[in-house]
Amino acid sequence: MDKQTQTEIEAAVFRRLLEHLDSRKDAQNIDLMNLAGFCRNCLSKWYVAAAEERGEQVEYEAARERVYGEPYADWKEKHQQKASAEQLAKFAESQKK
Repeated sequence: MDKQTQTEIEAAVFRRLLEHLDSRKDAQNIDLMNLAGFCRNCLSKWYVAAAEERGEQVEYEAARERVYGEPYADWKEKHQQKASAEQLAKFAESQKK
């Protein structure tokens, strides 16, 4: 497989991941962090970092909007639930590792 095709496939996979996360707003960021060690905010940070590696500048909030499909504040107001004590404890434990 040539490099261009690989890049196009990887880009398509990223877009599909964003579509999937958009369809699963019930999957809270803290749950993603606890289960997989990354969340939508991590994807946003990786987006900014990848742009910087290529000499491009993308503001973090713009990256978040790309990942969340809307401004983060709007998404948070509509979809983010308060984390339970159990979720917070599991997150705190995972940060010790």
